[in-house]
Amino acid sequence: MGGRRVSATDTRRPSEIRDSGRSTAAATGPRRRLGHRQRIRRDLVLLLLMAPGVAYFLVFHYGALFGNTLAFVDYVPFLGLAGSEWVGPDNFRQMFGDPEFWNAVRNTLVIAALQLVFFFPAPLALALLLHSLVGSTVKRFVQSVVYLPHFLSWVIVLALFQHMLGGAGVLNGWLGELGLGSVHVMGNPDTYRPLVVAQLIWKECGWATIIFLAALSQVDEQQYEASALDGAGWWRRLWHVTLPGIRPVLVLLLVLRLGEFLDVGFEQFFLQRQAVGPEAGEVLDTFVYFTGFANGEFGYAAAAGLFKGVIGVALVYTANKVAHRLGEQGVYHR
Repeated sequence: MGGRRVSATDTRRPSEIRDSGRSTAAATGPRRRLGHRQRIRRDLVLLLLMAPGVAYFLVFHYGALFGNTLAFVDYVPFLGLAGSEWVGPDNFRQMFGDPEFWNAVRNTLVIAALQLVFFFPAPLALALLLHSLVGSTVKRFVQSVVYLPHFLSWVIVLALFQHMLGGAGVLNGWLGELGLGSVHVMGNPDTYRPLVVAQLIWKECGWATIIFLAALSQVDEQQYEASALDGAGWWRRLWHVTLPGIRPVLVLLLVLRLGEFLDVGFEQFFLQRQAVGPEAGEVLDTFVYFTGFANGEFGYAAAAGLFKGVIGVALVYTANKVAHRLGEQGVYHR
């Protein structure tokens, strides 16, 4: 009756059976916790393997945080950080009163919002299509094709877009043969924002599907089979099986993306800034570059970079709190 089962051939008395059960439980009880030295000795190989990565982050990431002090000085390279004049929050006052800075912020916010709306779900949609392919050979071929643009530099990507959409490109050639007027896409400030998002999707969408494909492979196939037996179509299986199965991954990637919300990129915008002009093409990354290296205002540029970093940390923290309130794990535990 819920106790220890006794074999019919067991000739021991009940008291002996109870004593043997206690001794077995004592032998298999919780193990004694190891001390710090014992854990270090046990995991020494793993710690040694981890040491180069930790050293890299300490030197090149955490060590670089001390460079934020440039935001509070009138930095002169010949005088160094110690010899430069301390100006306190003056660089931030100049930044908040600069219309060029707010133009860069506005462009960054608009492009970042477009990337979040169109680029973030694009890899998921592509991963769902790839996941639905039955033939492994066809699937590997399609994956190789969509991964390839990631390994192309932005110079090559923009040259391809110029060849297709430029003034003398393929598109205008076709329109000319049809007797239609030409369209000005490349270098046009009016089409610049959707164009850069389309360029990003073409280049990085395939590579970004890797995480989604890995998440989709972990969804229980028995759930698909059960829903199919219940008469659920592809869309119902998507909403009730697939998306709930990969929801933790979606939330994690969304939180990480919000942390990089203002990090829309540098090389892509740097290469096209002159063609469209700073009014439409300036973003925070290019603003920091031209302010610091072209104009020599290193303290002002550091203040703009620090502003961007603080906003990113605040977005990650806020998004993670929202994820916890919705019952998801987020980036880190509570």
